[in-house]
Amino acid sequence: MRTTDPATLVPADTMQRLTARIIADHPDITPSFARRIVAQAAAFLAASAKRPGQELSPSKLVDIGWHTWILHTVDYALFCQKVVGRFVHHVPTDENEQPRGGAAAARERTVSAIQAGYTVDAELWRSAADCNQCHAGCHDSPKSG
Repeated sequence: MRTTDPATLVPADTMQRLTARIIADHPDITPSFARRIVAQAAAFLAASAKRPGQELSPSKLVDIGWHTWILHTVDYALFCQKVVGRFVHHVPTDENEQPRGGAAAARERTVSAIQAGYTVDAELWRSAADCNQCHAGCHDSPKSG
């Protein structure tokens, strides 16, 4: 199966804004690593939209990219509309709630979904430890109710 480099999903000016913001907020992250984070956040968002209800979750590092992107609402909304076809919601789990099957299962579902169309940067997906913070606990599927 042929996969796409997810960085190609992100317009150059958007990539620049997001990487600059990540570097400003996380001085220990290099510009090239920040670009990798943004690219994997794009892959995560695209894969999440193709598999609604699957409880895909970002890793700790990819979550940095997602949260940064959400702060740039115009860029985020345009990306969602163009690449996904709809707005991708950010729905954190409750503090005592875990993804279906736990963080490791969510990571496996997510990486598998990304691999179906995009290149996976394995180094960015190693941080799927059990946690009640947003990473390993955010997803796109709004709860009905």
